[in-house]
Amino acid sequence: MKRIALALGALSLLSSAYAQEATKPAADPQTPAVATPDTKNPAAPVAGANSFTEGQAEKRIEAKGYSDITAMTKGDDGIWSATAIKDGKTVNVKLDYQGNITEAAK
Repeated sequence: MKRIALALGALSLLSSAYAQEATKPAADPQTPAVATPDTKNPAAPVAGANSFTEGQAEKRIEAKGYSDITAMTKGDDGIWSATAIKDGKTVNVKLDYQGNITEAAK
């Protein structure tokens, strides 16, 4: 009986230690959509099936400090593209299915 109790105790310690390992977002552009709001995929924007509606995409872009968002279009690659203003400059903005927002000078 004592051996069973010791074995169960050791097993519970191992399982709790395994459960506490932090997962890290992958840098692979084929990474599935995951909630990692403080990180950005280095290969962004990533093509893929995008479930954001136009309104959701616009709100997400606005939340990152862009304004006057116009010409919102969703390409065949699933990436939302628009023109916006940030810090007084007009830029091209893209939003991919992972939520990554990128910009390029217009």
